[in-house]
Amino acid sequence: MKPELLETFENKFPERDYTIEIVNPEFTSVCPKTGLPDFGTVTVKYVPDKVCVELKSLKYYFLEFRNAGIFYENVTNTILDHLIEKLKPREIMVKTEWKARGGITETVTAEYRGKSQKTRVGFTVQE
Repeated sequence: MKPELLETFENKFPERDYTIEIVNPEFTSVCPKTGLPDFGTVTVKYVPDKVCVELKSLKYYFLEFRNAGIFYENVTNTILDHLIEKLKPREIMVKTEWKARGGITETVTAEYRGKSQKTRVGFTVQE
């Protein structure tokens, strides 16, 4: 994955908390065990600080996962880490919802809520 593909633009309303929600219902990656394709929906929801993510660059960033052999949990946390690094948002959540394979679905949610909190998949731990 190439975080350098992510571009930003200036947030014209940095004094205000507001939420941006981006949904990609056509996300694909590859199961590292079987080599079979995985299909899912990625939702990014964040409160910007100084910058916002540019959508075309985010689309091309997501396409980098198409042929990557990567587990669902790693997809979710990699996207979160790259967006935190690039955006430095006030808070952000990345949720991946995966289509059924073998009768099983999975949803992974990872969050970041500012510099004072350390986050883990599914819950937040205070530092």
